Amino acid sequence: MSVRTAVPIAMRLSWLVLFALMIGEFVTDLPGPGWATTFLPAMVVLALMVATTTLQARAAAPRGEPRPPVEVGPPVTGRWTALNSPADKVPSHGTHVYGQTYAIDIVADPEAGEGEPPARPAFRWLWPLFRRNRAFPAFGAPLLAVADATVVRASDGRRDHLSRTSLPALLYLMLIEGNVRSIIGVHRIIGNHVVLDLGDSTYAVYAHLQRGSLRVRPGDRVRAGQRLGRVGNSGNTTEPHLHFHLMDGPDPDSARGVPFTWRGVGVPANGETFTVEEQAAPAPTGKVGGAG
Repeated sequence: MSVRTAVPIAMRLSWLVLFALMIGEFVTDLPGPGWATTFLPAMVVLALMVATTTLQARAAAPRGEPRPPVEVGPPVTGRWTALNSPADKVPSHGTHVYGQTYAIDIVADPEAGEGEPPARPAFRWLWPLFRRNRAFPAFGAPLLAVADATVVRASDGRRDHLSRTSLPALLYLMLIEGNVRSIIGVHRIIGNHVVLDLGDSTYAVYAHLQRGSLRVRPGDRVRAGQRLGRVGNSGNTTEPHLHFHLMDGPDPDSARGVPFTWRGVGVPANGETFTVEEQAAPAPTGKVGGAG
């Protein structure tokens, strides 16, 4: 087993040990002072967790000179705004883990008519605590294949949760929900997702898809521009949006990020709005292998 595979497993085991120690202190009468039976081992586990997190980030960091950006088509049509873009900083999301060194988030941002409020709800400090997904124009937007490719991973059975677009909800996401998801594993972070093999050791990840929206499964061949599914709000998210990145392997736990550029768009910077015109979608090309 490689270090890049073992490190995330060790981190999750460390969390489980810590929780077991905490539960054991409350439900059992362990002999000796609490600092010796629970506090000291818990500190050791926490130190191991910090070490494994650091190792995981270092193992996922790019080696040597970065590859030239891979040009692919945009995964959406319409008017969108970029967030957490690699055009502003690398790693764009503050970490190299899960192959997301050059990842980008985008939210649908249709133009409002004269005198009308913006279609996308704004962040609120206190109220409403959350919003339903239908309030966001990105929810349900179609997602398109960025190139001719083979589907290697596809999952859309996880629920779409409510938004986290107030301060209390955001704190809950950052301090509790996000940590729990990271313990369980990458699939709980990226939620419903699809991974495409573009060839030349390049894989495209679409994360946070809508539950039950996928039109493809592993083994399917897709054409550039073909519809794959819809934008959702599953996984570690604040609101419905698309998280997209390229990586050099099919498994986010062991892959490294690959730079990208969208044909006709480039790499939009944080807060930059871009528009992609809709084109006729190609017909599906069928399967080249068995579903997994």
